[in-house]
Amino acid sequence: MNVDGVNSGIVLDHIQAGKSMAIYRYLHLDKLECCVAIIKNVKSGKLGRKDIIKIDAELPMNLDVLGYIDPNITVNVIKNGEIAEKKRLDLPRELVNILHCKNPRCITSAEQEIDHIFRLDDLEKQIYRCVYCETKSKE
Repeated sequence: MNVDGVNSGIVLDHIQAGKSMAIYRYLHLDKLECCVAIIKNVKSGKLGRKDIIKIDAELPMNLDVLGYIDPNITVNVIKNGEIAEKKRLDLPRELVNILHCKNPRCITSAEQEIDHIFRLDDLEKQIYRCVYCETKSKE
């Protein structure tokens, strides 16, 4: 298989195998007018198998979403066909409007304009809690 390189854009590398479609949905990549390539189950010496997403455009990237889905992702910013910047991610301490509280009694259920804010409660288990009602979420 042959997938063209990116001249100017972003390459998301080291995505855990099978998680590329979740990233595609969370980042709304279907709304882009540029070329987006999803390469699944690529052989990897480090991970065994991995996914890669190539985006042939420069665009703002929500690193919190990426870190939440898979904190091992590497974000490569490509300029003139070369890696200009490499970003490594961590599990975000706080998520704003990425998760939505499922508690029907939470203030976010009644007040639609309030941001859904979750804070990391358990780093090892990757559990977040709503800041308003403390409902835990692990989507």
